[in-house]
Amino acid sequence: MHELTITRHNHLIDPSLHIWGWEIPVYLFLGGLVAGMMIISGYFLFRGRHKEVDSCSMTLPFLSLVLLSVGMFALFLDLEYKVHVWRMYATFQIKSPMSWGSWILIFVYPALFLNMLVRQPKWIRTRVPLFEKWSISLHQHPVGIKTVGVFNMVLGAMLGIYTGVLLSSFGARPLWNSSILGFLFLVSGLSAAAAFIHMIARDRWERELLAKADNGFLTIELFIIGMFLIGLATSTSVHQEAAFMLVTGTFAPVFWVFVIGMGIVIPLFLQSLAVSHRIKHSAIPPLLVIAGGLVLRFVIVAAGQASHW
Repeated sequence: MHELTITRHNHLIDPSLHIWGWEIPVYLFLGGLVAGMMIISGYFLFRGRHKEVDSCSMTLPFLSLVLLSVGMFALFLDLEYKVHVWRMYATFQIKSPMSWGSWILIFVYPALFLNMLVRQPKWIRTRVPLFEKWSISLHQHPVGIKTVGVFNMVLGAMLGIYTGVLLSSFGARPLWNSSILGFLFLVSGLSAAAAFIHMIARDRWERELLAKADNGFLTIELFIIGMFLIGLATSTSVHQEAAFMLVTGTFAPVFWVFVIGMGIVIPLFLQSLAVSHRIKHSAIPPLLVIAGGLVLRFVIVAAGQASHW
């Protein structure tokens, strides 16, 4: 009953009551990007990369906090009755994906803050001396740093999956009604994060590692998209019609050209040449991956709202 009350107040949970604009795709993209960055930065912490001078683990937590806040602001703009947003935190509904997501986001912020305390950029340390004292205290307990890394990886995975589960829970929209959507958005977020970090990383080992990792993520993403479409095409007639909107219908040109072609296949080809040292690394493949991840959210959200029983 509480969730239904929130739905009536905010017109957010049921897409039949509210047509989503640019805010929701942007929120889903930034949420997935931050989820991927949390998993990667958590892995770097666990591996002890924070001890390296040029490691990107120093800047990722701060960037994640900024990007997640921008995504949350986009979500807030989409709410019709913004003063009722506090109701999401007045209870926890175990069967509600929205309730899970709201509380996951609450825990993500302290996890990122703890990650940031491990090692901050110089301009933060000089302005907030207290952070440096906390960082020194944290470094006296290496197990604590590894725990922070694991905490970020687990919450990052939960956040990434949630961005897809948020849509897949809507049975009224056949295109979204797929259990694989959560894993698609998680892998897409990991791919976008690996591409972004590869583009800004100063450490050569990290750049090489993330380019190789991104190639793996892009390959898995192609496979999951194939499974997603096959699952829809082998289901009921309405699910088949939803799949055909992406394959041959209204959204097919954007889906094949910008999501599959420019967002996955071309950067996968270019980065494969780069990691084998046949061509130089450049910012073009990462930018294509990031743009493709954003377009994927717009296409899935728009096509999902167009699909119906």
